[in-house]
Amino acid sequence: MALRLIQVLSHESENQTVSSLRQDFELLEPKLRPPFSLTIPSSQEYSQLNRAILYGVLCEPHFAKTHIKHLHAIVTDGYAFIVNLLVKIVSELYPKLVDTAKDQLIWVTETMIDVSAVGVDSLLVSLLRQIIGGDYSDGNLWLCFELVRLLLAKWNFLLDDQPLVLSSALYTYLRLLADHCRLSDDVKLGTLRRLEIELCVKIVREEFHLCLKIGRDLIRLLQDLVHVPEIRAIWKDLILNPSQFKSSGFSDILLLYRSRTSSRYILLRITPEMEAQLRFLLTYVKLGGQKRHQTWFAKKFLSGPDRETLIVDMVRFICCAHHPPNEIIQSDVIPRWAVVGWLLKSCRKNYVEANVKLALFYDWLFFDERVDNIMNIEPAILLMVYSMPQYVDMTHSLLEFLLLLVENYDVEHNDVIVQGVSSAFNILVRKGVIQSLDVLTSSSALSPFLKDRLRKFLSGVKVGVSKQLQPVPLPIPSMLPLKFSAVSSMETPTLSPR
Repeated sequence: MALRLIQVLSHESENQTVSSLRQDFELLEPKLRPPFSLTIPSSQEYSQLNRAILYGVLCEPHFAKTHIKHLHAIVTDGYAFIVNLLVKIVSELYPKLVDTAKDQLIWVTETMIDVSAVGVDSLLVSLLRQIIGGDYSDGNLWLCFELVRLLLAKWNFLLDDQPLVLSSALYTYLRLLADHCRLSDDVKLGTLRRLEIELCVKIVREEFHLCLKIGRDLIRLLQDLVHVPEIRAIWKDLILNPSQFKSSGFSDILLLYRSRTSSRYILLRITPEMEAQLRFLLTYVKLGGQKRHQTWFAKKFLSGPDRETLIVDMVRFICCAHHPPNEIIQSDVIPRWAVVGWLLKSCRKNYVEANVKLALFYDWLFFDERVDNIMNIEPAILLMVYSMPQYVDMTHSLLEFLLLLVENYDVEHNDVIVQGVSSAFNILVRKGVIQSLDVLTSSSALSPFLKDRLRKFLSGVKVGVSKQLQPVPLPIPSMLPLKFSAVSSMETPTLSPR
């Protein structure tokens, strides 16, 4: 029977990567069985042998140990070539791999960790990116489980040799936990949730210096999990007893606020395929001709019953990880703000919509032009401005949300947030993203109440919380003030399958 690595539909052409691996396997198959040749292979032969062995490992589980022994005998590059092949397979082919190949992929990854292979960190990160948020299919949950199990089992190696993998894992699993905890009655998720919580708590409690590398988005993710007892305990120490974390230089949550999150973490929560399609949309599709592309994209990536939470990650990607060059910005390609507006309109659940808005405005709250990028805050202001007057409800909704964030996000550090948002408005005008804030403060389309509150904010007048802002939906529980007295008095929300 022919060996299969991927599932290929009848209308699809053969994948070149798979074809290359299979051809080398078929060419060298006689040499892949003991006794092995003692001849030192040339550079070309070495590459072919690596490809053949990897194909055998993935497609012949019953011979996998033999193939690995063969690899150990010939390796001369610290396993770099075969790890690069594995990363390529994961990034390009993972969704199409047959189940046995996925099983073998985890097995060979564990083997590469055991031999301290060059580039194994990239392999683990590539696998983390293949976990899809809001996807409760057996295959996706299997990958969640296998990776969290592997990370816990190889803790000592990762801590000593690949610590950044642990910070990547923390970002990934905190985000996944927010989804998995919403289905608290689902029995099959129980064991997985416990392992995810164990891993996240272990990293935060034992290696907090790694958490600091994530920056401010760590706070955004932790807030979504304040109803989890173990995370609530972490919150208590973050606010009241930061010395518990024994991390040099960390004495206040402000240190995280003032640290911009690298795009390498933002990318963890969208798959390479999602990234490629979003970049295509924002690079080649003309404004006005995007509808069919958006329809295809939504059907491909957002059609599942719980996939809506992915919109949060997509908006964060658009703001923080996709910064088009000037020639694209000045062209008729669909701009980032328009795609964000479409994604925001795609939200059906209030808590998702609120979390998307928080993702959109998050860098505004702590903006400092010395460390932050104006491109991170540009989509929000342009979406508010260009939604008027035809879609003024969008402008109203976003501006209301921003003003509510300023007053309520963290009452203990309100001065920092006021400064951050003020700096964001100032640089957007100074750099010419918008000509003037008059477009908001003097617009006849906006409500007088909102214009008045915005003028007072921009003039430095302290604006109290108004009941007129209360209808704006808030993330639960992420919008709770960070003062621990508010957190500790919160009733744990009742979570049920959606």
